[in-house]
Amino acid sequence: MIKKIAIICNYELLPERVGGMDYFFWDFDKKCKENEIEIDWFFPNNSNHGKYSELTIYSSDGLTAENCFLKFLEEKKTYYSFIITHFVELCTPFFKKAKQFSDVEIIAIDHNPRPLNGYSLKKKINKKLKGLLFSKYINLFIGVSDYTVNEILKDFGSHLKSKTRTIYNGVVIDKILIRTERNVSKPTFLVASHLRESKGIQDLIEAVSLLPNKIKEEIKIDIYGDGPYKVHLEEKIAKYSLKKCFVFIGSKSNLNEIFLQYDYMLQPTHMECFSLSILESLAANVPVVTTNVGGNPEVITNNQNGYIFEAKNTKALSSLLEDLYLGNKKISINTRELIANSFSLPKMVNDHFALLDK
Repeated sequence: MIKKIAIICNYELLPERVGGMDYFFWDFDKKCKENEIEIDWFFPNNSNHGKYSELTIYSSDGLTAENCFLKFLEEKKTYYSFIITHFVELCTPFFKKAKQFSDVEIIAIDHNPRPLNGYSLKKKINKKLKGLLFSKYINLFIGVSDYTVNEILKDFGSHLKSKTRTIYNGVVIDKILIRTERNVSKPTFLVASHLRESKGIQDLIEAVSLLPNKIKEEIKIDIYGDGPYKVHLEEKIAKYSLKKCFVFIGSKSNLNEIFLQYDYMLQPTHMECFSLSILESLAANVPVVTTNVGGNPEVITNNQNGYIFEAKNTKALSSLLEDLYLGNKKISINTRELIANSFSLPKMVNDHFALLDK
């Protein structure tokens, strides 16, 4: 019988950024406790916001979560039935070292997006070697989308196919407020994203700069999130004289209550595994305009619950924005149903918990 599991997670706990993964961690911990399974969580830091005060957390104090866990194992000699990793690089010496302490089952969850143009030849060879050396210490690889599973096999070797599977991310449906009506013309737009280059917001700025002057005078796009790329984005906005078009709101922990204020979410990302913000937006009945990368096409059906365009194609994005703003294009369906049926948080929790049924 399973008594105790360890979860190693390079995910910083931030009160100002409470998202789908936070809810997943809380609910998964609760589900395990209800079934008399204890969890030790290893995060980069500790926090008491939300329900984190109910979790048994060991913070890494400057170490990586992996090294913190190995040090803990060496000192405490704790026996775990399962070790589960989130946001941890796959097929590294860590997995071999963790396996040396006991015949533990190791499950590696892959949330890591891949670069738009793929890895360099050197990195591809390096990953293949790591797959040969260290994949045998991982009992199961979980991708958060079919795209991610395919990338695992591409990175580390097709011999892993028998021990890979997809478990989609999910969101807290009942906490997401629903938009009941959608403006056909002059719709409102938001971006909800960490501000870094790979999120492609610079492409959105360029796309807006290509719009007819009349639309540029009126269109408003609110940007939720923060990050190191903000200064560059502000400079680009100033360069194109678009300060009236964009408003930086900053990070908000209650986006689930905010999505319904908008008609469309824009996500011009260059790399993605499976976006929780897309799921949350759709659950709020707010269609999404996004790129053809990662798992995006697995949840967005073009012209049905959103629009897909080629990453970095600013002309295509600009054309989409113009058609949406003028009412030439519109999404009519309620986008919430798909999320409620296929991408809910309870389903995600149950699917992950089922991995422990051995």
